[in-house]
Amino acid sequence: MTTVYKAEDPALPFRAAQSAKVSVNGVSIPAAAISREVQHHTAATPLQAWKEATRSLALRELILQEARRLEIEPEPETDEEGRRETDDEALIRQLIEREVKTPTADTESCRRYYECNRARFRSPDIFEAAHILIAAHQNDVEAFVAARTLADQLIEILSVRPELFGQFAETYSTCTSAKTGGNLGQISRGDTTPGFEAALFKLVPGEMTREPVATPYGLHIIRLDRRIEGGVFPFEMVEERIAAYLSERSRRQATAQYLACLAATAELEGVDFLTPTDVRVY
Repeated sequence: MTTVYKAEDPALPFRAAQSAKVSVNGVSIPAAAISREVQHHTAATPLQAWKEATRSLALRELILQEARRLEIEPEPETDEEGRRETDDEALIRQLIEREVKTPTADTESCRRYYECNRARFRSPDIFEAAHILIAAHQNDVEAFVAARTLADQLIEILSVRPELFGQFAETYSTCTSAKTGGNLGQISRGDTTPGFEAALFKLVPGEMTREPVATPYGLHIIRLDRRIEGGVFPFEMVEERIAAYLSERSRRQATAQYLACLAATAELEGVDFLTPTDVRVY
């Protein structure tokens, strides 16, 4: 007799997680609370979202238990928009402020980070460009072929008579820039579509694309008029921003380590052991 093994129902692990008991130092976290929390966690699968929601509530309970053990009295604050903290939110904030101490980044640390990450403190390159847009959707084969034929003809003429670019833009371009001879003004990385940008960045000032450039908007003939190279900001201009970043990074790391230590000494049931990489600060 041949034994037939059935594939495990992929929903079984999720249902098992939903029915598992979850507690922190003997305090239960109801499945209903986890179900409500799930909506705040995006994940690849429902099971992963459930686990993240479970960790989140377990961590919150762990922090509140420690705050009460230390007999911290909640002192809610109000933000700039007039929203007042709940007592639990105040306890969480006050515990972290009391127990987690991080040093302020000094000038030496800031300069070291600056020297190792100079590309992060560089002003973007600026391009002054013009284009002629022949609108056509690639799914409309007949229209696209006609647009390509026109674009090729314009490029052929412009290769001999480049001074006609503005006139052709006004006559043939379907972009609003046609009114100004196709002039796009100053643009930088991320301002245009990837295909347009890739073609533009290959040009040298005064050069025009030799082939039409296809984008979701149609076919472009692109001319680069001027390129202004970006430069690295002086250290003094970005020191304050670097110090704030390094201090915040240190605070988060120290907070994660502190909370991981709390989790390591707690009695956890039905929730994965919290590590510094799992921790989310509330």
